[in-house]
Amino acid sequence: MPVSTLDPQPALVVVDLQNGLAALPGVPEVIARTAELADAFRAREHPVVLVRVTFAADGADLVPGRTEAPRSSFARPDGWDQITPELAGHDQDIVVTKRNWSAFYGTDLDLQLRRRGVTQVVLTGVATSIGVESTARAAHEHGYHVVLATDAMADTQPEAHENSVQRIFPRLGETGTVAEILELLP
Repeated sequence: MPVSTLDPQPALVVVDLQNGLAALPGVPEVIARTAELADAFRAREHPVVLVRVTFAADGADLVPGRTEAPRSSFARPDGWDQITPELAGHDQDIVVTKRNWSAFYGTDLDLQLRRRGVTQVVLTGVATSIGVESTARAAHEHGYHVVLATDAMADTQPEAHENSVQRIFPRLGETGTVAEILELLP
């Protein structure tokens, strides 16, 4: 079901749009669309949450546990974990640093949202099937109304993106384009 309404106090939650991921396929367009949403939320004094993922250089804070898929081992140059310039630099924004897939686990995101009376989150970011989907699942489990801006997210695997958009997100909330969400902002 497409996005039907926005609550009186929604928040935009932007997942992992940071320097080290900005050059991935499709991400520059995601950043541009997210910046448009962020400007609209700020203009209406709705919270904008910028989530970034980072890890200690020695990997000591990586999530433990055995997996079949190899762990990411890309080189992390200085500044890789900083929010992209198109989104950064707004003092009123909330910045959340995570070390897991979900922006809720091990962070104060839920506390920050509840203190501001937020009942609905609008999600954008990367990767659709990992950080965005994990955050959407947790938002749903925390009782938030969830809106997923499907044209403001990307994944390195197109089939994973499509699976999340077509099969998972409709079970967690409502989906819509940035244009549709902007039309609903009061």
